[in-house]
Amino acid sequence: MLRKYSNSRSLSDNIKLGSLSAFAAGMVNIGSLLLFFSFSSNVTGHYAILAAEIVKGNYYQIAVVFSWIFLFFFGSFVSNMFVIHINQRNSYLAHAIPLILEIFCLMFVGIYGEYFYKETLVETEYLLALMLFAMGLQNGLTASISNFSVKTTHLTGTTTDLGILFSMFTKKEYRNNEALIGKAKLLVAITASYLIGAILAGFTYVGLSFKMFYLVSLVLVVIIVYDLYKLRLKLYLRNRKLLKINLENVNGYVRIEKEKSIAS
Repeated sequence: MLRKYSNSRSLSDNIKLGSLSAFAAGMVNIGSLLLFFSFSSNVTGHYAILAAEIVKGNYYQIAVVFSWIFLFFFGSFVSNMFVIHINQRNSYLAHAIPLILEIFCLMFVGIYGEYFYKETLVETEYLLALMLFAMGLQNGLTASISNFSVKTTHLTGTTTDLGILFSMFTKKEYRNNEALIGKAKLLVAITASYLIGAILAGFTYVGLSFKMFYLVSLVLVVIIVYDLYKLRLKLYLRNRKLLKINLENVNGYVRIEKEKSIAS
């Protein structure tokens, strides 16, 4: 899911990454809505709020909402910085670091919310800011490494693309286009996973409250560990193959030496 980059990624890679990260984003967004009465996985609505606060002249709220939008932007900026500067040296590490940072952010929100949160406005604003940064990290990463095919923290563009694709499928020539079919599968998987994550968070909210962010972090850990396991397995199999080749070479050399000694 994380090792490959841009056009080298398969449809399966994008579906797995898109599904799991969209599931996590759905949980985060419904969690912030239920806990803080605000969305955190996208900034479309925040732009409207920013415009309204500018009209009203509420300078404090203008600063707060602008900082939320900026942190989402900055999260995406940071993700792509890791990708473009570290990718050639270690693509797995370059793609894993943004998710690790996201986990730290969400774990902080979960721990602070569970043990220290006093439900003050300032606390809420800071926690939302951290969650928006985390979602910016995730959306920036998935978009960057998938050549902008996977965006998982909001569904506006996804729903638009699905509408366009399904209209295209009314013509037979498009229904037989494998690339379009693959894109539709990816977008449906992202949409369904986001919705499932949101529904699960909604049902578990009463019992888990801020603990739901631990569950989201676990999903992100699965994404990281999945590729780490595959890398370790690949390295093990390669070393085993090399060892087998070396043993065969040694056995062949010993056999030749024995034949020489017998002949002499």
